[in-house]
Amino acid sequence: MSHIQTISVGLGDRSYDVLIGDGALTESVKRLPALIPRGKTIIITDETVAPLHLATIIKILADADIAARAIVLPSGEATKSFGQLETLVNAFLESGMERSDAVIALGGGVIGDLVGFAAAVTKRGINFIQIPTTLLSQVDSSVGGKTGINTRHGKNFVGSFHQPCLVIADTMMLETLPDRERRSGYAEIIKAALIGDYDLFDRLEAAGAHALSGDTLRDAVADAVSFKAQIVADDEREQGVRALLNLGHTFGHAFEATAPKDIIRHGEAVAAGISMAFRYSVHLGVCPSKDADRVEAHLRTIGLPDGPKALAYSNWNTADLVAKMRDDKKNSGGRITLVLARGIAKAYIESDTSEDDLAKFMETRL
Repeated sequence: MSHIQTISVGLGDRSYDVLIGDGALTESVKRLPALIPRGKTIIITDETVAPLHLATIIKILADADIAARAIVLPSGEATKSFGQLETLVNAFLESGMERSDAVIALGGGVIGDLVGFAAAVTKRGINFIQIPTTLLSQVDSSVGGKTGINTRHGKNFVGSFHQPCLVIADTMMLETLPDRERRSGYAEIIKAALIGDYDLFDRLEAAGAHALSGDTLRDAVADAVSFKAQIVADDEREQGVRALLNLGHTFGHAFEATAPKDIIRHGEAVAAGISMAFRYSVHLGVCPSKDADRVEAHLRTIGLPDGPKALAYSNWNTADLVAKMRDDKKNSGGRITLVLARGIAKAYIESDTSEDDLAKFMETRL
């Protein structure tokens, strides 16, 4: 009996499935020939993932009579660049890729974002398949079609919406993740619960540290993906409700942009940002303090930062952080937009934030 869960992202003729569970890669074999009709593809991965998973993927493709060649890129955020984008687009064109063909992104969020964007701009859109290898990419970045690269102005400031044609989230791949990366990815699961799934938060809170492993984690991955899939189906281009998925991210991106390179992980910054969002909501009088207490207690139990003081960097400057938040690409009308909370699973969008009040609040938390 298959234990693979299939979650559909309903977007009309651009709908696709997300396969989740141990052995999802094996389950995907019967789907691949239809998605790669000419029997050849390119796998793009990085130097960290290649020795762990590339040979397995090539073997699975061969079993489906699909020939694959690999492009192995450097690991890390610096790979999401104009230079690497050009490298991939040229490789796709030189190989004769057609719009009906599909390339494969094998890796975490960096690879998925870069490959998705390269696929989006090559011949105005070729297909791509996501095989996310990290917890963060399985529950968040591989689903929803946000693709892009970084610039000196910030993360993902150049990109497009380009949906994959299939996502294969094989949770067996998570066994190779270092503990810190697993915890970092978990931040996106707890984010989904705190936005609008109280039952999920209740289960995760009850599981405590065990939420990071076994059936509890696999079920949580599926729950988080299902939650995101519904929001994406309702608001693909982030014109409304999808902005809720940025809970913790406006604060978190500011922390990431300000801290020295590679000092903090994305999920760690998001966790600290979630704490800030809840505490600022308490400050505004819209959220019970007991809910913020519960959120921070669970973050500590998991081993995630319960605020900026728990991050592996402490030399924060409030003016610099607010300036980064002011440059956030989700802002409108010159005002900082925040995702705040009226309680657990009661997130809302605040588009008229007072910078002076925000700065004064942040001074008390840094």
